[in-house]
Amino acid sequence: MSERKLFGTDGIRGKANAYPMTAEIATALGRAVTFHFQSINPTNTKPVIIVGKDTRLSCYMLEMAFASGVCSQGGEVILTGPLPTPGVAFVTHNMRADAGVMISASHNHFQDNGIKIFDGKGNKLPDSVEIELERLILNPDLMPVKYAGQLGNAERLKEVYGRYIVQVKSALASDYDLDGMRIVLDCANGAGYKVTPMIFQELGAEVFSIGISPNGENINKNCGSLHPEAARTEVLRYRADIGICIDGDGDRVSVIDQEGTLIDGDKLIGLFAKLLLARGELKKGDTVVGTVMSNLGLELYVQSLGLKFHRTKVGDRYIIEYMRANHCILGGEPSGHIIFSKHSTTGDGSLGGLKVIEAMKYFNKSLKDLVAEVTLFPQVIKNVVVKNKPVLETVKSINDATIEAEKKLDGRGRVLLRYSGTEPLLRVMVEGENAELVEEECNRLIQVVTKEIG
Repeated sequence: MSERKLFGTDGIRGKANAYPMTAEIATALGRAVTFHFQSINPTNTKPVIIVGKDTRLSCYMLEMAFASGVCSQGGEVILTGPLPTPGVAFVTHNMRADAGVMISASHNHFQDNGIKIFDGKGNKLPDSVEIELERLILNPDLMPVKYAGQLGNAERLKEVYGRYIVQVKSALASDYDLDGMRIVLDCANGAGYKVTPMIFQELGAEVFSIGISPNGENINKNCGSLHPEAARTEVLRYRADIGICIDGDGDRVSVIDQEGTLIDGDKLIGLFAKLLLARGELKKGDTVVGTVMSNLGLELYVQSLGLKFHRTKVGDRYIIEYMRANHCILGGEPSGHIIFSKHSTTGDGSLGGLKVIEAMKYFNKSLKDLVAEVTLFPQVIKNVVVKNKPVLETVKSINDATIEAEKKLDGRGRVLLRYSGTEPLLRVMVEGENAELVEEECNRLIQVVTKEIG
């Protein structure tokens, strides 16, 4: 398979208004997406493309540029305005559109932006299609120029909010509502700033919301799932039952218990495995899907429930691809991307928060007690800024240091080195039973990596 030049692990991403996140590339991508969906269904000369976004200032530029490309190639654009990534995926399928596009850099700072693409069923595109889109972008003469009545049009549709809200609410088991619950929500000043509070309020909760005043520059700034400190303070202040934090595009979740403790994403996946097994949605022998970054403790816990555990490459798109191919209903990452395939084709922070509450009600226990039985191994992940990205197995000193670390862990731990798909970083992960040894080996690996490619 050819090397991808524009697409990373989750669409195209980078600094807004710098290559490749420019208006020119967005327009070319709009053309390419439209042409691709025209070519796979020649009778559909005007494919419908849903375009959502988060609250970054640069979204205005990229939204209009992408829509321009679609219209120039004869497609029809439906603009949703700010809507979480899972909302765009759902609306794309619900409205029988040909494709959906989310303009967002997820948890990144506002200076960055990105473009993710979904097919008509709300699934992220496979590598083969992304490579084809790159070929079209870099060779625009492969696409015919449209004129006059062949051009497309665009419209803005606001009732899509209601469609998504109803969909997420329906995922909460009908046995329960949220009457009497006090919930702190942190919406990261992002795509969920309107719809996420409405979901929990309509189910009856008393909601204390923060991160709901976007100004184009404050998305993810000291708030949201990567910065849950403010939400923790509010949980303790209001004596809330739970704190739920989503990220800038609403596809990941962090959860805070009643005592203000942040719950690890892998612990949540273990809790969800237990819930779905108890409710009969999972059966003994079924598979829960994680990634190579998932904690070994989660794998052992899932196996203790009589379930299997499978690891994919990092990225929720790879988890989802495996889940679809193998009919799995639960998967996720430590970061809080958690997929319930019966309800969504991608991670959904609001849905994840609701399912935590469902588990609390089903087992009639506090969140602290529920996750206590999922024992995770000490794990350290550190980043090294790199000047280039050689194949690690070809760098002898790094390869030797990795082998030595694995020997010291003696089969009761893991070492993983992987490059970020969106930034010039190498992530070094070490986990094992001995926290002191884990920290020591991670630092030793960092020194070797820094000397060679830092």
